[in-house]
Amino acid sequence: MTAETRSDSLTSVHLITLGCARNEVDSSELAARLEVGGFQLVDDPEAADAVMVNTCGFIEAAKKDSVDTLLAAADLKTDGKAQAVVAVGCMAERYGKELADSLPEADAVLGFDDYASVAERLQSILAGNQHQAHVPRDRRTLLPISPVDRQAAAGGAAIPGHAPVAPDLPTGLAPASGPRVVRRRLDGAPSAPLKLASGCDRRCTFCAIPSFRGAYVSRTPDEIVAEARWLAENGVREAFLVSENSSSYGKDLGDIRLLERLLGDLAAVDGLDWVRVSYLQPAETRPTLVQTMATTPGVVPYFDLSFQHASAPVLRRMRRFGHTETFLGLIESIRALAPRAGIRSNVIVGFPGETEDDVQVLSDFLIAAGLDAIGVFGYSDEEGTEAVGFDGKLSEDEIEDRRNRLTDLADELVAARAEERIGEPVRVLIEEVADGEVIGRAEHQGPEVDGATTVTGLTDARPGMIVSATVIGTDGVDLIADAGEPA
Repeated sequence: MTAETRSDSLTSVHLITLGCARNEVDSSELAARLEVGGFQLVDDPEAADAVMVNTCGFIEAAKKDSVDTLLAAADLKTDGKAQAVVAVGCMAERYGKELADSLPEADAVLGFDDYASVAERLQSILAGNQHQAHVPRDRRTLLPISPVDRQAAAGGAAIPGHAPVAPDLPTGLAPASGPRVVRRRLDGAPSAPLKLASGCDRRCTFCAIPSFRGAYVSRTPDEIVAEARWLAENGVREAFLVSENSSSYGKDLGDIRLLERLLGDLAAVDGLDWVRVSYLQPAETRPTLVQTMATTPGVVPYFDLSFQHASAPVLRRMRRFGHTETFLGLIESIRALAPRAGIRSNVIVGFPGETEDDVQVLSDFLIAAGLDAIGVFGYSDEEGTEAVGFDGKLSEDEIEDRRNRLTDLADELVAARAEERIGEPVRVLIEEVADGEVIGRAEHQGPEVDGATTVTGLTDARPGMIVSATVIGTDGVDLIADAGEPA
């Protein structure tokens, strides 16, 4: 985080972000609202008057990480100058009063509905007032009618990343013109997440996200493009489009193909060189979207496809659609248009009722698919989901065994896929230059999760440059490339 030193008299806040890129966008909103409300953001938690933790509540491991982080932050009330520790984010929203009661080390638990007034809430907490944590409700029932009426239609429920603010914002807050949504960049990286939508209307039997993130709500194209312009004006060269399901973008605005047009508008933003789309539902990835993503200049050919499994019986129990043949057909259609496209996915093993034959079907699919990156997760019960009540549960040891086997296979496959790229030309966005090493990402590599590219042959490299290079070697999923001239 970049600290803003405005006045020694300002109350300081250190903001910690856990979880996915969608949480990063929410943190940028919280940071800006805190700054507008008179707080100063600081990098050092030991120098902060308050520590705010943007929690993740997706799976058990993420929840444990969130609790551990809150407990470590609470130690700063003894070891540092912190007067308050506040939980926000998905875990805070999902559990509310239950989390507050079970974790007295945190001084307050704020839900999404508190975001618009987060500065006032924090001021009150620091003044010694006790915040009454919310009692969670199922946000799937808060169905918005339209973007204009979404707050009223949702019973006043806030949607992080969607709340417009007044135009009198300090310099450095987004955007300079057009629809105004408050944002503050939290780092100087050349890539930044840009939220398309919040929530999800799907009813996957293993996923609790819709219950606390709510129904699917698209941001308007004008709002997204305006924020993209602001990002470009503030040094961003790659906009990474995020949502719970990007292939659904626009359906609540009356146009399921709206993403295709939006991508062209974003690619035309001056100063924005790459536009990347994350999290596509394979069953909703229509041919027109594949065509647009694979062929539009400025939109990197990168497909983050959430397959989750390949065995039809398992997918039906997950309440997902498709099977090995349809998935391989989708991959084939992508590579027919963009042979060097990056394709990644996540899969779940150990789902209730999964057999060894199902595991073999998934393994065979991964071998045939030739993906660039594969995340393998072991199934765990998530309270409030339909799968909790399913029969055919596997033991934790069996789930871990299957996860280990699939992880080993995935590591071999993505390393082999990387080796296939030796000799290929790549364009690399430089992200880090340190100790003589130049590290970035090629177009087929998404932020943080898909490996990196080390570039040799550069003498004046700096973050934010896009360089042309040729792949000359690999290290697992990572590439080594020899540079040409800056792009």
